[in-house]
Amino acid sequence: MPFITVLMLEGKSLEQRRRFAEEVTKSAEATLGARPEEVRVRFVDMARGDFARAGRLMCDEVRGL
Repeated sequence: MPFITVLMLEGKSLEQRRRFAEEVTKSAEATLGARPEEVRVRFVDMARGDFARAGRLMCDEVRGL
């Protein structure tokens, strides 16, 4: 039974999450042979102030700092 954790920056809509979960489930079914009802997908939102790229907080990039 696959447990898949998705880390992403906050702000994705419920519809985007639904579609992503459907596609991840299809992929797990195709590549791992998992039945759809066995696949678990967990979304973890990261605040832009909790994530940095190239030494800069994502919240600062959005503000142009």
